[in-house]
Amino acid sequence: MHEPTAYEITTPHPYTPPPATAHRPVILPAEIPPGVDWVTLPNGVRTLAYTHPTPAPQVPVPAAQSIPAWAKTTALLAPTVGTGIAAAGIGLSYAAPGLIAMSHALWSAAALLIATVIAAPILLRTARKAVTGTPNSGAGSTTGATTHITQNITATGLFGKANGTINHH
Repeated sequence: MHEPTAYEITTPHPYTPPPATAHRPVILPAEIPPGVDWVTLPNGVRTLAYTHPTPAPQVPVPAAQSIPAWAKTTALLAPTVGTGIAAAGIGLSYAAPGLIAMSHALWSAAALLIATVIAAPILLRTARKAVTGTPNSGAGSTTGATTHITQNITATGLFGKANGTINHH
């Protein structure tokens, strides 16, 4: 069936230490080149071997998104607006005494205007009484002469010349 082989087939023991009399070269740890390290084989033998670092798991990196234009504009305007607000605050702090004085002046002017509106009819009534000489000449009084004036005004067009007549009765 099979022909005899020229050499003997032997199955070695998983690990056979070398004989003690054999000279093994000694390598120092500093002499080990990069990429070579001590490894333990599945049968328990420790030996030097080339090693490859295990790559870190690749985490998908999200694609870079561009910054929206409104965000860029807002970011650029923020210091300008902040500086403007700060300058306005400083200006108002310097102007505060003047603004207070102006507000007092405006309240005084408003009070004067209201007093004038109330006092004007009273003064006119008093002056009319003094001119006519009657102590009780009011709105229903018929004493004194009255003059009636009639005006007739005509104009043609939006910017036309106006003509008018005044009649005394």
